[in-house]
Amino acid sequence: MHSSAGDTTEGNQSVGDKTTILYIEDDPGSLALVQRALSYAGYRVVTATRGIEGLDTAKREMPDLILMDINLPDLSGREVTTKLRSDARFRTLPIIALTALSQAGEREKTIAAGATGYLTKPIDVDKLPEQVATFLAGARETVDVDSLMQAHSAYHQDLVNRLEMKIRELETRNEELRRLDKIKDDFIQLTAHELRTPLTLVYGYSRLLQESSIVRRLKEESAEIRTFIDGLVESIERMSSVINEVLTISRIATGRIELSVGPTNLAEIVGQIVTQFAQPAQQRNLLISFDPTQWPTFIQADGDLLELALYNVVGNAIKYTPDGGVVTLNCKPNSTTVLVTVKDTGIGISKEDQARIFDRFYTAGDTQLHSTSKTAYRGGGLGLGLAICRGVVEAHGGRIWVESEGRDEEKLPGSTFYIELPLQARTSSPRRMLAT
Repeated sequence: MHSSAGDTTEGNQSVGDKTTILYIEDDPGSLALVQRALSYAGYRVVTATRGIEGLDTAKREMPDLILMDINLPDLSGREVTTKLRSDARFRTLPIIALTALSQAGEREKTIAAGATGYLTKPIDVDKLPEQVATFLAGARETVDVDSLMQAHSAYHQDLVNRLEMKIRELETRNEELRRLDKIKDDFIQLTAHELRTPLTLVYGYSRLLQESSIVRRLKEESAEIRTFIDGLVESIERMSSVINEVLTISRIATGRIELSVGPTNLAEIVGQIVTQFAQPAQQRNLLISFDPTQWPTFIQADGDLLELALYNVVGNAIKYTPDGGVVTLNCKPNSTTVLVTVKDTGIGISKEDQARIFDRFYTAGDTQLHSTSKTAYRGGGLGLGLAICRGVVEAHGGRIWVESEGRDEEKLPGSTFYIELPLQARTSSPRRMLAT
């Protein structure tokens, strides 16, 4: 919103008892000219440059009169007028078209759309304040019945034509987006494969290096060498994990993932995950509460993918829980499904983020605080963990969601992730998922 010079108010307040005029115009020259002329005449002028912005500004400012161009970059002035007239607050508000359109029928269509008056450009700055005052006093342009009926028909046809044009534009753009999305997915998968090939060799040589008797002896003799080698191996394993994440999410997104369904001990899987997080949890004084007797020892699922999914959810809870917090893992099986809950005492998730955290590459919070550790408080990641989890859960025929009162780094409202899985996973090939 732009306002006239000297305007120091916000919301629905006016400067003193000045009448407020909203001018919706995308041409900077006309915008400045009208604003200057009406401000000089004693009106308070607020402006908008697009139709949608004009609708929002009108609801916020509640002006006494609206001046509006017809040819706006998004909604037309007539469409904005029709939308405003559907709101009881603006049903009798003077809405005046101020446009360069002077062809036959344009005025009638504008009146049919709900406009109070129709002024044409070029603007006469000497007459404009007086014309505005006339409409504020109750003046209204009229059209005879026959012309009005014809104008209504022409206006409705214009709406249909614009709708058809917009739909065709959207279809064309969506098709291009789908094409680019496929190119992106193929590129990600190809790049990950290309990185994985040399990394596999590096990883293999690093394992051989660790197992070498000479290297083991050197590590025992020198703390410095032990630090170098352990750091090298840790970095290789981390890079391998990142590439595997990218490959997994790529297969899920393109429908190329297939489940290897078989007997799965869910209690054992979760127990192994808790064990993997035991050291970082101890370092950060985190309590991971897990009762294996709650968990079923037999379901039909892809154990490896399910472990990956649950590992990511638990890791996410650890990452967003401050030191000294608690992460609680619970499970409630019934005759057909099992409900897994991962509850933390962390910073929580805003309502806006709750609908997006399962999207690929989405990271809540400030990426400037990103760190390389996945278990440190507010640690790093590519924003793939929860996306992978959703893909794996949906591939099994289940669903995942999160509940949180919001994000608060002081009150720590926490979050609870829910994963509902069938006891018998489907074995058919999954549909294309994660189209974000």
